[in-house]
Amino acid sequence: MRRVRILCMVVLGAMYALSLFAGLLGGWSYEEQDREHPGAGPSPTHPLGTDDLGRDRSARLMHGTRTSLLLATAATLLATAIAAAAGTSAGYLGGLAQRAIFFVVDTVSATPWFFALLLARAMLPLNVGAGVSVAITFLLLGLLGWPPAVRLIAARTAAARNSVFHLQAEAAGCAPRRWAMVQLTAYMRPVLGANFWATLPVFILAEANLSLLGLGVAEPLPSLGNLMSDLRDPQLVLTRPWLLAPAMLLIAVVGSLQILSRGVRSSYDFV
Repeated sequence: MRRVRILCMVVLGAMYALSLFAGLLGGWSYEEQDREHPGAGPSPTHPLGTDDLGRDRSARLMHGTRTSLLLATAATLLATAIAAAAGTSAGYLGGLAQRAIFFVVDTVSATPWFFALLLARAMLPLNVGAGVSVAITFLLLGLLGWPPAVRLIAARTAAARNSVFHLQAEAAGCAPRRWAMVQLTAYMRPVLGANFWATLPVFILAEANLSLLGLGVAEPLPSLGNLMSDLRDPQLVLTRPWLLAPAMLLIAVVGSLQILSRGVRSSYDFV
């Protein structure tokens, strides 16, 4: 199993490197058109061919990987930060504050969040720019994906508040703010890390689904989701199997993240 995890780390490292240095690895930009070869198959000039507008598919795949991975990572960080703030507040304050926070969590959790994403995104203008669509998708994922971890974080915070090391810190005159910044942060780091790795592949898939439906990252900016729009035509895929490249890359990334997240979660005693 250790070798599998190492392989997954190598795959993810390669994908992130591919996305970060996408602009340096190819001779084509993601929006540059080769008007003489629209819809062409793989060739030395275009390893994955071109789309109907003559844009290089390999360049768009590299830039799309960067968009999806960085977007999902940023959204996961936002969701984890919100969950940490809500969970630690509920666990430390307890009482009425905890009940109020849990009421909000239960209300948000009662709504299927992917359908909430679809509804919220469908209410926004469809003709927004690429940069605005990225920001909207990032905020929607982060603001709607935080509730699942709140109760676990609250339970860990309550356990830390009632622990021996907290009592010792109070007896030594440690200020509550310093205790929270030093001891509580160190105590919560494992659960927050596990939540991050468990949520990241979910957000990558959510972005892919939104973009595939035309409600995520907007053209001409590529993402793994909108690059898979050709897969809606099975006959086209049968004649052009290289169109499966974005889907195969998505499977490799999400599968690697799932294996790594299980390893992270199983290494702690709170799961």
